[in-house]
Amino acid sequence: MSIEADVDAPDKSPIFAKYPRVCSDHHVVEFLTDYLRIMVGGNLNAMEIENLMDSEIDTHHQEGEIPVRAIANMGDGMPAFGIVAAVMGVVHTMGSVGLPPAELGRLIAAALVGTFLGILLGYGFVGPLSVLLEHKLAESTKMLQCMKVTLLASLNGYAPQVAVEFGRKVLYSTERPSFSELENQVKRRKSS
Repeated sequence: MSIEADVDAPDKSPIFAKYPRVCSDHHVVEFLTDYLRIMVGGNLNAMEIENLMDSEIDTHHQEGEIPVRAIANMGDGMPAFGIVAAVMGVVHTMGSVGLPPAELGRLIAAALVGTFLGILLGYGFVGPLSVLLEHKLAESTKMLQCMKVTLLASLNGYAPQVAVEFGRKVLYSTERPSFSELENQVKRRKSS
């Protein structure tokens, strides 16, 4: 009950102020405060809260996939635009059949530039952008899963250090701090 004011107004909370990176992500703040509020004031059991968290995480992930898919589809379509540009260039070139070979060569080269640009933009820029967005979405989903596991461990009565250990285990191995790194971080926070 002592954190109720912090949960209700995280932007004014001295506890949340200690963690500006957490506060900078509104999804994280909303997820955390919503479930802390439910845990403090609700009558739901851990299984009901877990189901609710899973539903929210799934919704978050599905919503995040919409722009990822849109950009991926756009990237997949870019070569087609290049082909259309090339065909239009060839049509234009066919209307100029009586020109000298050097000028026809320039027209054909211009037609091929459209194909090149479509492929370059689609596979060189837009496609990789969609993959990057997909990775960012997976990271944000993983962060919510980590919070879910940590909160549920706490709700089930585990000590804070053990609850944090549960959450640590959910993180990707490339992002997961080792046990000793986490312990050192806790010691530094206590000493400051």
